[in-house]
Amino acid sequence: MRLTKETVGKLSKKITRRLLNANLLIWEDTPEQLEGIISTIIVDDLMVEDQLNEEVKTLLEARTEDYERSMMDYGRVFQLVKTKLARDRGLIL
Repeated sequence: MRLTKETVGKLSKKITRRLLNANLLIWEDTPEQLEGIISTIIVDDLMVEDQLNEEVKTLLEARTEDYERSMMDYGRVFQLVKTKLARDRGLIL
């Protein structure tokens, strides 16, 4: 995950304030509860990319020697595989 918990907390607080102040949302509980929900959504979304990165690493580990022999750039191959998996799964990164 590229964002710290502190950053996610600040972002959640800002989103909550804007939603409530602009009356874009009817919320009867405390703003803190909404912040928690928004924070969870953000973290879950960020974890999807982390999990995808791990899956791509696992897929490419078995083929590393092939890439080295053919002098292919591992970073480029990693990005290509990640992009294809994301597209196939309908993920927006």
